[in-house]
Amino acid sequence: MNLAPDAAVTIGVGPLSIHDVVAVARYRAPVELDPAAYDAITASRAVIEALADDVRPHYGVSTGFGALATKHIAPEQRVQLQRSLVRSHAASSGAEIDAEVVRATMLLRLSTMATGRTGVRPIVAETYTALLNAGITPIVGEYGSLGCSGDLAPLAHCALAVMGEGDVRVAGELLPASAALRAAGIEPVVLHEKEGLALINGTDGMLGMLSLAITDLQALLTTADLAAALSVEGLAGTDRVFAEDLQQLRPHPGQAHSAANMRAVLKGSGTIAAHASNGFTRVQDAYSLRCAPQVHGAARDTVEHTTMVAKRELASAIDNPVVTLDGRLESNGNFHGAPVGYALDFLAIVSADVASMSERRTDRFLDSNRNGGLNAFLAGDPGVDSGHMIAQYTQAGIVSELKRLAAPASVDSIPTSAMQEDHVSMGWSAGLKLRRSIDGLSRVLAIELLTAARGIEMRGETPSPVSAAVIDSIRERVPGAGPDRYLAPDIAASVELVQSGALLAAARSVTDLH
Repeated sequence: MNLAPDAAVTIGVGPLSIHDVVAVARYRAPVELDPAAYDAITASRAVIEALADDVRPHYGVSTGFGALATKHIAPEQRVQLQRSLVRSHAASSGAEIDAEVVRATMLLRLSTMATGRTGVRPIVAETYTALLNAGITPIVGEYGSLGCSGDLAPLAHCALAVMGEGDVRVAGELLPASAALRAAGIEPVVLHEKEGLALINGTDGMLGMLSLAITDLQALLTTADLAAALSVEGLAGTDRVFAEDLQQLRPHPGQAHSAANMRAVLKGSGTIAAHASNGFTRVQDAYSLRCAPQVHGAARDTVEHTTMVAKRELASAIDNPVVTLDGRLESNGNFHGAPVGYALDFLAIVSADVASMSERRTDRFLDSNRNGGLNAFLAGDPGVDSGHMIAQYTQAGIVSELKRLAAPASVDSIPTSAMQEDHVSMGWSAGLKLRRSIDGLSRVLAIELLTAARGIEMRGETPSPVSAAVIDSIRERVPGAGPDRYLAPDIAASVELVQSGALLAAARSVTDLH
């Protein structure tokens, strides 16, 4: 969804907000390190440097990694150890991940460095800051993270770029990292003890995708309320079921929120008033109309839960081993992605269900037995014209895919690293499929809005002021009913209006929607 770019985001020892993540990842807001973060980073680095001279082994400082943690590494080999770790773990494959996900991943690793719990030197954090501000985005493939021991491969590709190796994009152009850093005046980092490990152990990719998804779904669920209300109006339904006192009988906050939005959209509808005064032909509307606040509200409450998870994770310092507040270096399991993976899967479930209900409302418009007297398929000349028949097919195909994508990734696990890492979260996979689900939901809602606008116009009664504003916005890009025409551009225009937030803005120009 569209938001204006923000001023600089300050990275301190405390947590970032979801808004901060989206501002930097999607809108490329600049970042800066707080002086307190420098102090915390310097203090924890002193702990690591003291341990580097210790004759006792310390994981990640003077030992190998994972199943090789028992091997002692001599001081003269430790720079090579960190370099080898990053190179070997930068092993992703497949389609290139969206830049906003990679930027979110880098930002969140930088945020963890700023807590002073990782033991890196200030130069490492400064270089991550410089890459973000220069718009240098490492190339990361879709496969490589199992969501445990951190998003290993994605984070390793980011660290590789900081070392001046691998490939990156700058303003869309594919470049060697060495050339991109040189052009930006950034010196590649030579990693010292523990630094390679500190740069790849975290849930940053998963958390970045969760932050972006929460932001998108908050807007899309309000759009779903808007679409459902227009469908109620276009199908000559009743708004009485959305009454506040009826919602209070089942006091889920999301349900009350969605019902309030629908009441606001339908306020002043001439269509609703006309059919109410004439007596409704149906005793009750179908579930896809009548129960929209219950389904959309449950989705809202799920987003609220995942927001709580995201805020807790944003307040976390995830590394292994970690430098504790009292200066110990301790191994731990905080890198396991289960909390974030579950949240991502929950959101894929609600995305599929909200889309499923939207498609059912669209289908009602097209069936002359159920649409309250409108033309079959909303065609200009049924039989000669097909109207929106195949637009619903497109919806149905998307919804069917969303149902498949709703199968949780987090119930799967596959052992790795010689059975040392014998249970993983698959949270990265959950995040990738959720991003596809959210895109699909936006397309399904766009087709419903396109169809509802056509149905309201064909009914020929006075729409509510909000509906009129939304229809006017659509008509700036898409002509009204008439003989069949090439339909894909109409759908594409409606999708852009939904994804940009333009239709919500049109509705909000008349009433408050949340």
